[in-house]
Amino acid sequence: MTENRPSKPHSGRPNPSGRQSPSGRQNLDPHLERYAARTAGMTASEIRALFAVASRPEVVSLAGGMPNLAALPLDTLSAQVAEIIAEDGLVALQYGSAHGVPVLREQICEIMALEGIKAHPDDVVVTVGSQMGLDMVTRLFCDPGDVVIAEGPSYVGALGSFAAYQAQVVHVAMDENGLVPSLLREALDRTEKAGRRVKFLYTIPNFHNPAGVTLAVERRAEILEICRDHGVLVVEDNPYGLLGFDGQTYPALRSTDPDNVVYLGSFSKTFASGLRVGWVLAPHAVREKLVLAAESATLCPPTFNQMIVSRYLATHDWKGQIKKFRENYRERRDAILSALDQYLPPGCSWTKPDGGFYVWVTVPEGVDTKAMLPRAVTARVAYASGTGFYADGFGSRQMRLSYCYPTPERIREGVRRLAAVLESEMDLARTFGNVSARQIQGPPNPSPDTV
Repeated sequence: MTENRPSKPHSGRPNPSGRQSPSGRQNLDPHLERYAARTAGMTASEIRALFAVASRPEVVSLAGGMPNLAALPLDTLSAQVAEIIAEDGLVALQYGSAHGVPVLREQICEIMALEGIKAHPDDVVVTVGSQMGLDMVTRLFCDPGDVVIAEGPSYVGALGSFAAYQAQVVHVAMDENGLVPSLLREALDRTEKAGRRVKFLYTIPNFHNPAGVTLAVERRAEILEICRDHGVLVVEDNPYGLLGFDGQTYPALRSTDPDNVVYLGSFSKTFASGLRVGWVLAPHAVREKLVLAAESATLCPPTFNQMIVSRYLATHDWKGQIKKFRENYRERRDAILSALDQYLPPGCSWTKPDGGFYVWVTVPEGVDTKAMLPRAVTARVAYASGTGFYADGFGSRQMRLSYCYPTPERIREGVRRLAAVLESEMDLARTFGNVSARQIQGPPNPSPDTV
């Protein structure tokens, strides 16, 4: 016989059984009450949600930042991979060090020397893409509630890592010359006066993702001085630094202040993104903690992938290959700037990148790029709305256009389609008011639950 007992008071959270809660809401996740509190900040980015739609062949995708690998010498690479297996397979396919393959770390130091960095291989930690490095740095430095200063807008992957570790982001505006030093100082003063602890400045100084601007050389020393004055670490993310269209390589922040700058690098943009090989160059004491963090995260980065990169660097004209990439992307940059100038309606403005993958577009008042996105996808063009690059809800009048992957012809067609959607949206805004306040007809924004 079962005893009837009074039910427990409702906790205010959905019932983990998956049944209807007293609030009337249906909980579809039976594990909801088991998750750590920090998972509340783990949400799918708008960029991820776009991929399934943007990859359709009929859609011109100006959304994702996929490198164009057509210029790679695939025949040579395939032969080199076979050689690695035949000659060093027992090493390449075995566990390795969390620190990374020594010869690759030496080669990475040679690459960073192009940006004025003097580094010892022992202070380089190889990672599974620079995203892993950023995640580890955030894990090491940020407690819940700590503040990270970041440019506004900022890289969506960084914002995701900061949110996952419950760090709060304070954005600092940029202009055509990158991060504005006076605004950085004001943000640090204001944040500190509010009693909030700033752990580091996260910055992408060269060919910024998503803004496409580059930090002026004359501002770099001032920004480093401001951070030193406030006791704030600098995290320099530089995946695009060798992809300047005029061949210019800017001095890294790390080259000026090695004791207060953690540098993130990657082969994803200058060789092959699918190999997922990046690195962190850190002050010596930080390096040791990064190795421990890497061991707990992945045990070790794939030795095979590192050996492929190392063999490529040792036997191939990788500087000449980067020159080909620069020419490839410069042609696409020229195509998108020409198309924007030809097709976009009055009232729009955009950055003019000197390298990298992205153009940042601002649309007229009254148009919401996130709300407009379903109409654009229906018109067979995709972009990344600006709100995904802010942690505070801004960016509704901006969009990121990526020119790195489509052909110049596809880029021009994509911009033409986008311009038609934008003109229609502007007409609606003039007639009915701000588009974000209206009911949007058409397919909903794609989400991780539907793609």
